[in-house]
Amino acid sequence: MKTVVVGISGGVDSSVAALLLKKQGYNVIGLFMRNWDSSINNDYLGNPNLDNDICPQEEDYNDAKKVCEKLDIPLHRVDFVKEYWDFVFKYFLDELNKGRTPNPDIMCNRYIKFDLFIDKALELGADYIATGHYAKIENNTLMRAKDLNKDQTYFLAYVPRDKFKNVIFPLADLTKPEVRKIAMENDLITANKKDSTGICFIGERNFSKFLENYLPNQPGKIVNIETNEVVGEHIGLMYYTLGQRKGLDLGGFKEKSFVVKKDLDNNILFIANGDENKYLYSNKAIISDFNFLTDKKINKCTCKFRYRQKDIVCNVSYKDDNTLILTYDMAKAVTPGQFCVLYDGDVCLGGGIIDSVEYK
Repeated sequence: MKTVVVGISGGVDSSVAALLLKKQGYNVIGLFMRNWDSSINNDYLGNPNLDNDICPQEEDYNDAKKVCEKLDIPLHRVDFVKEYWDFVFKYFLDELNKGRTPNPDIMCNRYIKFDLFIDKALELGADYIATGHYAKIENNTLMRAKDLNKDQTYFLAYVPRDKFKNVIFPLADLTKPEVRKIAMENDLITANKKDSTGICFIGERNFSKFLENYLPNQPGKIVNIETNEVVGEHIGLMYYTLGQRKGLDLGGFKEKSFVVKKDLDNNILFIANGDENKYLYSNKAIISDFNFLTDKKINKCTCKFRYRQKDIVCNVSYKDDNTLILTYDMAKAVTPGQFCVLYDGDVCLGGGIIDSVEYK
């Protein structure tokens, strides 16, 4: 009997993943990761859970225990608090300091879930590891899941391809409603539990207050990029992302205002007015540190610059081993620091970091 170590988060997806593997005849072992400690990590400002009797992470662990007891499988617990800080959270803060928009979920998959987690799973005797991600592995290739609304290949595209060698995604051919139905039919405590939101393994926070724990505020001017007029004051460049409209606290304009540029040297946030303003758009992007998941280096494919975005047709040229130049029809708010993921149909070709964008 083959042994599968499943990442059990205390949510419905990982619960059903474990259930399905057990029904398929595997020897299933659960493994819960603890990656954040609010007291050790000075997580006080912006934390809505300080007055709770139990923190959300411990609630998740308790739910994970109940699921594993129901399935009659063992549950182990591992502490990656220091590693999460070193490999994920420091990156998050460094990128914000550079005026860029980071994606900690993607780094968490690369350095924690599909690296340190695998090492621990092997210690437990794993032949395979499994998670509750909505993704598919076919012929050692990462592919989109059946449920395109939940497909998470965007978040997995930065994981080195060799890490998928012995990975199983039990939810590959299921939709989210089907997963919840299976959980209810099998009386799992997580059946109606809400999906986790917020920063990976940290959860919901008042973002600006939360960052005050780690980065000093540096207020500065908000300037209209077309008129060069000072129209307001920002609370710190790190709190804004390109294309952002809410939270600018600007009035007096007939059209909506959007963030279009950050000037770190002079601590200026530039805005422009109107949904279709040219400063919101680009048609060329440089993608650095690209992680190839196949041997294909094709010149035409589709890409995503954000998770929920529809695929954009793009042309690809290769500057060097892992730097790509993408050209495409106009795309809105392509943001340096975020990730670009390429697809050939349902095949995920890999992903890299958006380094810069241009409008020509």
